[in-house]
Amino acid sequence: MKTFTKLALATLVACAAALPAVAAEYTKGEVTKVDEKAKKVTIKHEELKNLEMPAMTMVFVVPDEATFKKASVGKKIEFVAEKVKGKMTVVEIK
Repeated sequence: MKTFTKLALATLVACAAALPAVAAEYTKGEVTKVDEKAKKVTIKHEELKNLEMPAMTMVFVVPDEATFKKASVGKKIEFVAEKVKGKMTVVEIK
């Protein structure tokens, strides 16, 4: 019985490790301001469920040039935001 328990536990651990990471949840929003110098964008967005924030308009840091180029004033976007080093950051835009 101990062998079966160890085998079952090993199987569960292996399966958990093989599962893909939880897919990022995109939030809909509209870019209202772009600050190229500061690499920040202001987005009027729906609820950010992963951050437990209601819908509002707020400023986000955009850490890389490729993501920053996808944002322009008036553009409707879907994005992923996370708190990175204490700052609200757009980590992906599609």
